Amino acid sequence: MPETIKILFVDDEPDLVPLIQQKFRSKVRSGEVALVFASDGVEALEQLQADDSIEVVVTDINMPRMDGLTLLGEIGKLDRRMRSVVVTAYGDMENIRTAMNQGAFDFLTKPIDMGDLQITLDQANAAVERDREADRVHQTINRYLSDKIARAVLANPDAVAASEKRDVSVLMSDISGFSQIAERLEPERVVELLNVYLSAMTEVVDAHDGAIDEFIGDAVLVIFGAPLEMADHASRATACAVAMQARMAAVNADLTERGLPTLEMTAAVNSGEVVVGTIGSTTRAKYGVVGSPVNLTGRVQTLAVPGEVLITDPTYQAAGGDAGPVRLESTRRVALKGFAEPIAIHSVAGVTVAGVTDAGAGEQAVPHGEPALTELGEPLPFGIAVLDGKEVTNDDHAGEVLALSASGARATIAAEIPPRTDVRLTFELDGSPAQVYGKILEVTPGPDDACQAEIRFSSVPPAAADAFGRLLR
Repeated sequence: MPETIKILFVDDEPDLVPLIQQKFRSKVRSGEVALVFASDGVEALEQLQADDSIEVVVTDINMPRMDGLTLLGEIGKLDRRMRSVVVTAYGDMENIRTAMNQGAFDFLTKPIDMGDLQITLDQANAAVERDREADRVHQTINRYLSDKIARAVLANPDAVAASEKRDVSVLMSDISGFSQIAERLEPERVVELLNVYLSAMTEVVDAHDGAIDEFIGDAVLVIFGAPLEMADHASRATACAVAMQARMAAVNADLTERGLPTLEMTAAVNSGEVVVGTIGSTTRAKYGVVGSPVNLTGRVQTLAVPGEVLITDPTYQAAGGDAGPVRLESTRRVALKGFAEPIAIHSVAGVTVAGVTDAGAGEQAVPHGEPALTELGEPLPFGIAVLDGKEVTNDDHAGEVLALSASGARATIAAEIPPRTDVRLTFELDGSPAQVYGKILEVTPGPDDACQAEIRFSSVPPAAADAFGRLLR
């Protein structure tokens, strides 16, 4: 059923009100039309200022206190979409011309012919429906693109219709341990948590002129350099990832106020040539990117620890390398499936922002605040399973925590596990098992295929967090 259209009739002749009410009685009853009345321009303006649901105004010109032409001028100052129809004496072309120049949609002559009024209002209502549809399209596009990019796409739809090769930077972020968090919450609370997080991340992306390609559960995939071309897409994407990490403090403050668990996220950026454009069928399509740089971004993102921003060497070089705005914390070479040679990935310490619209300027640092490890009086035993994606590959190794914090540990493990491996630790705490998920960081080989490893936790259930807290007192 179409939305109700509210029409304001402005006329100082009281006899007009019952005639209009009689004419539109059936439409009012069906909910197609709602009618309101004013006796002059002053009263009409007060109603318009108090009620922004009025979309059509039918006004006489000659009225006391404020005439119809003056009212049209005041309507123009309200800065909202509205269709105005003026009513004037037959042959009064000067007033008609003035009214049309002030934005009137159409005009009627007195005495009003109810048939003509019906036709004119039908046309005005159709124009209102077109305005509403345009607003819906714009709002829909704005859910996926920043306002700046949406305006560019709407101004030139052909720019995104065809596919083309283009150098871009791709950013992917993800909530650490989200699956475990979601298991402990009611579905409605999971949605609330995601909405708080994704709303904040969208604001950061918009400030850096990124284009959100899609939300993949709790993950966000963002493109820089398409549909709008950007010479600085690599530095801009890196600055966005750093700003996303910096925004997490405010996100967690909001979540805490709502009684929801706090979050940590990982982020990665990779740059390269991709195919961009409209992907899909004639009935369902989206603007997106395809290419190995997108896949590599996802692979690199899985290597990041909570709170970290990783970038590939192509991104670092595209951002200017050593002479550019990106400051590195560390660099390592990693072997990835599908790549013949190890690739260099960089952990970002900060980035100097210059010329990024709405994002501020100056040095932005990746937040750090890892608590120091506390040596335990007695080692804390655990079993360890290596994860490959979501799959547990084995559960045969034992280990002992030597030093602990709320977010990590130093441990000995009866097997040598490569750095950046995802693991699941199983503890016996307070007489029941507790599973903690994390990632192996630095590894020091030991005798008999054992090792000492730094572990960064990504998901700690409340029971384990309480037990760890007691050990750290």
